[in-house]
Amino acid sequence: MKMRGEQEALLCGVRSLLPEMQRDALGFDEAAEFPRASLEALAELGALKASLPEQFEGLGFGYGEQGAAELLRLFMLLGEASLSVARLYEAHVNALQLIVRYGSESLAWACAEDAGQKHIFALWVTDPHGQELVLEPRGTGFVLRGRKDFCSGAGTATRALITANDRTGTRMLLVRLRPGERVLSSRLKLGGMRAAVTGSVDFSGMEVEQSDLIGEVGDYLREPAFSAGAWRGSAAALGGLAAIVECHREQILQRHREDDPHQRMRFGQNVIAYETARLWMVKVARLACVEDDSAEAIVAYVNLARLAVEAVCLEAMQTAQRSLGLSGFIAGSRMEMLCRDLGAYLRQPAPDETLTKAAAYYFRNAFPGI
Repeated sequence: MKMRGEQEALLCGVRSLLPEMQRDALGFDEAAEFPRASLEALAELGALKASLPEQFEGLGFGYGEQGAAELLRLFMLLGEASLSVARLYEAHVNALQLIVRYGSESLAWACAEDAGQKHIFALWVTDPHGQELVLEPRGTGFVLRGRKDFCSGAGTATRALITANDRTGTRMLLVRLRPGERVLSSRLKLGGMRAAVTGSVDFSGMEVEQSDLIGEVGDYLREPAFSAGAWRGSAAALGGLAAIVECHREQILQRHREDDPHQRMRFGQNVIAYETARLWMVKVARLACVEDDSAEAIVAYVNLARLAVEAVCLEAMQTAQRSLGLSGFIAGSRMEMLCRDLGAYLRQPAPDETLTKAAAYYFRNAFPGI
């Protein structure tokens, strides 16, 4: 009961921050500036440790049925507040959960302490095309050669889970950085999610110890955690969709167009879109966190949910833009930023392959409920 009360207190605290975070999001987006104030406020609430299990002094968000439901609520709130903040927090949660799942107990405790001291964790796993980050032996440890691209929080995150290749395969490891360290000056410039401050980080010459390695070769790609983890990004996108539906509603009311039958129809379509995505996410959060089915079944269902959420989000953005006309495209307006950020967030890798693999599974196994 104590854990449940602490979970609820955190969620209430985050909900109380929404108006301020939503106001700040426009400024952070315009300046392409890391949302430091928002992350600091979340840290003060204890959100940086929330996704750790109770044994590591966390709140168990993402563990068991209750933890799955609470983490879903948390990501929805953050996505509604700021998709850039949600993206940064999703990487933080992903990194910590991988460390707990595959790392040593001593490393997990060290990372729990770092999270308690308000270190932000990142997850940087994208190599430049044809140039893998390499882990080479040196003495009793290793040295890195290469860089990572599409690094959200580059220059601000002070702990990062990264992947690197040695002669046996892909390894996960933890690196510790000072603010601004190793960030390349030619920062990537994305049209959306600008406040996530996505850049490239050069790790060449960085020395790491044996104790910094996480798990075994191949663990990063091990199922179901690798593919099923996509549910967290979809949960944040669902929060972004909630923000678009509410922004759509507010602007129609401001124009006194709520009695127009065409505006009613479009708004009704967006409410349906949101509820469709929410129902998918309620089930998929539980399935991904509890893992009480086969890895193949979990991955197939999560993949379908991810694409279902993507489809309704894209449709809802188009519907809202059709309702609002050119005013929905005014640079610096809330609707313009929301659609730009959500469009970027939804661009996850290999959507066609994801769908065909899920469909292949359900050709062999009846879809639940059929």
